[in-house]
Amino acid sequence: MTAHPSAFTVEPWKVREIGLNFDNLAQAESVFALANGHIGVRGNLDEGDPSGLPGTYLNSFYEKRPLPYAEAGYGYPDSGQTIVNVTNGKLIRLLVDDQPLDLRYGVIHHHERTLDMRTGLLHRDLLWESPSRRLVRVRSTRLVSFTQRAILAVRYQVEAVDNPLRVVIQSEMVTNEELPSVSDDPRVAAALKDPLIPELHSHNHNRSLLIHHTRQSGLRMAAACDHVLHNPGVGSHTYVEEDWSRTTIGTDLAPGEIIGVTKFVAYGWSSRRTMPALRDQVDGALSAALHTGWHSMVQEQAAYVEDFWDGADVEVDGVPVVQQAVRFGLWHVLQAGARAEGRGIAAKGLTGPGYDGHCFWDTESYVLPVLTATAPSAARDALSWRHSVLPFARERAQHLKMEGATFPWRTIRGQECSAYWPAGTAAFHINADVALAAARYVFWTGDEIFDRDIALAILVETARLWAGLGYHGDDGKFHIDGVTGPDEYTAIVGDNTFTNLMAARNFRYAADTAQRWPEQAADLNVTEDEIAQWRSADESMAVPFDTERDVYQQNRGSTANEVWDFDATLKDDGYPLLLNYPYFEIYRKQVVKQADLLLAMHWCGDRFTREEKAKAFAYYETITVRDSSLSACTQAVMAAEVGQLELAHAYLTEAAVMDLRDLEHNTKDGVHVASLAGAWLALVAGFGGMREYDGHLSFAPVLSPKMHRLAFSIRWREYKIRVSVTHDHATYQLEDGTEGHCELRHYDHKFTLTTSKPVSFPVEPVQPLTAQPTQPVGRAPVSLD
Repeated sequence: MTAHPSAFTVEPWKVREIGLNFDNLAQAESVFALANGHIGVRGNLDEGDPSGLPGTYLNSFYEKRPLPYAEAGYGYPDSGQTIVNVTNGKLIRLLVDDQPLDLRYGVIHHHERTLDMRTGLLHRDLLWESPSRRLVRVRSTRLVSFTQRAILAVRYQVEAVDNPLRVVIQSEMVTNEELPSVSDDPRVAAALKDPLIPELHSHNHNRSLLIHHTRQSGLRMAAACDHVLHNPGVGSHTYVEEDWSRTTIGTDLAPGEIIGVTKFVAYGWSSRRTMPALRDQVDGALSAALHTGWHSMVQEQAAYVEDFWDGADVEVDGVPVVQQAVRFGLWHVLQAGARAEGRGIAAKGLTGPGYDGHCFWDTESYVLPVLTATAPSAARDALSWRHSVLPFARERAQHLKMEGATFPWRTIRGQECSAYWPAGTAAFHINADVALAAARYVFWTGDEIFDRDIALAILVETARLWAGLGYHGDDGKFHIDGVTGPDEYTAIVGDNTFTNLMAARNFRYAADTAQRWPEQAADLNVTEDEIAQWRSADESMAVPFDTERDVYQQNRGSTANEVWDFDATLKDDGYPLLLNYPYFEIYRKQVVKQADLLLAMHWCGDRFTREEKAKAFAYYETITVRDSSLSACTQAVMAAEVGQLELAHAYLTEAAVMDLRDLEHNTKDGVHVASLAGAWLALVAGFGGMREYDGHLSFAPVLSPKMHRLAFSIRWREYKIRVSVTHDHATYQLEDGTEGHCELRHYDHKFTLTTSKPVSFPVEPVQPLTAQPTQPVGRAPVSLD
């Protein structure tokens, strides 16, 4: 796999684009997207045109659409959910002596956009010569506030450079923007064309309001904006229609003179609240933002971001590309979940419409481990959303004639939206992924209220699902058949190792939690017999093993299948396989889309020896094609653990630059939040060797030859733990809270870390137990050389 040349400079705390590549607009819009978990705005140019893909999103604001089937079947969902591009409030157009600022015309003397990840601001600096040879400089700064959840703000300044200019600034809100087609199915296109129906529009001086609702999903949203003019005496007027508002500001500028405006936009939505209530909500949010003012809001933003980095930053000395990329990844993970507050975290966050804005298992398996360790309140909110949609999961299980609850493979609101059974809803492992994410949050935080009121119900209902899905065979083992594991190139199998081991832990944690909270468990009708059944299933869970090849199987019998012909695939330019071969052909061969057994060895690693992991890594490396962005980070983690450090570094790099280098050629649809989170996992869990099993935290650090030092911070219980690793030593430091201590493990050495002083231990050299494995031809990890 070869990376694209970078469109962005490599800097430790910034992502900078110098110049403007019109062919790269959509990717840059995703990279420069700003969000806070509630609002998301793509990094479109201020003036709107040209654009790759306009986009403004509100978390979980969606429209229903039909799910077409060539042939229907029982249990298939009949309607889908698609995120809606809501009212665009970031538009600010400019006319220079009657000519619109459009970068496709005139001369661009300088264009630079900079995302500053230390302040949470997006800056733009433009020097443009109009077709009539008038030179103008435009500077803008944009933020989506972490401290005022409803607010997008833009500071916009125009300067006449060498001649007097007559300028007109047009600040707009636009609903039902024209968008590129999202589907070839005319029924889907019809459902999403002009999806917002106008209800109310009004204005008062420089403040305007638009309220709309969706046709099918019955959701109502409001957008309101107001303006602070920087120049006394400059006139303005506002005009509003059903789908559009404009505040116009015009003046004459002498050379060197600047006109400026600060625009505040407030968003809100609800499925229940009345139109007057929503109107007053956004009006109040605007008033609060105006009271705060631009400068104070910028200071609030910087303070919020600084606090996040204090407990989340990762330093990688010696690898500038990875240093920038891991911070970029953490930044987008924060943006995806910081203020979601009772809503899910989608695969693309709020940066684009990819995957219809759906939430998958990616959230619990890749994103929440990062948030749990760096921004635990955001992880709690995401898991609280899963708990809030538990009634839908119970209903879905009943519809499928199953016990307990089954969470949807893909969804926005909580109902199942997957139209493909084998590689979608058959992947029941999502239920254990959610359950174990809840248990992991409890282990990391000690949050007893969450344990009692949220985790318990999730764990119990998912354990019931597994109890109904599985069975004790004649061999005395507990088996789970007819499911799909994380590898979507191997579907409807028996005893997928990842699924079985995660289900086993689901059983164990459900039993433990029910016994911690017997009164609340009784309210869920949990009995002692049921707990005993869960423990029996945990202890007897089947884990398939190939004795002839001396390697664990991804699923029962998988190593006996014919191996895929990778040479022919490369010759036919056949990657990714799912777009070039029928699923029937893929399903019956040994070929792995994304790390599956290795993922089991990461999250359930205490179940395997290092020798078993090394043999599995060597075996599955040769058949894994990584047609998924979720694979590289797991391969990096396991490569580091088994001593394949060069491969680990290559996979780390691939996961980290997934969007900055557009490796999957689809960053235009939004960033890959899970892969970006995976860069953190590759560094902290891979080279940092961090593991948490049953609430016990341990580290087994090792660096790649390209690294000089790795340092990271995590939040564990009420403390911050700082870890610094060189090739010789690892140093641990405990901060925050009252004077106290925690029990940790450095390799096999248990130690007590106190707030009084840091401790250091030698880093143990790791030797690979196998030769360095090769990948399928043409599928070596990304190279930036």
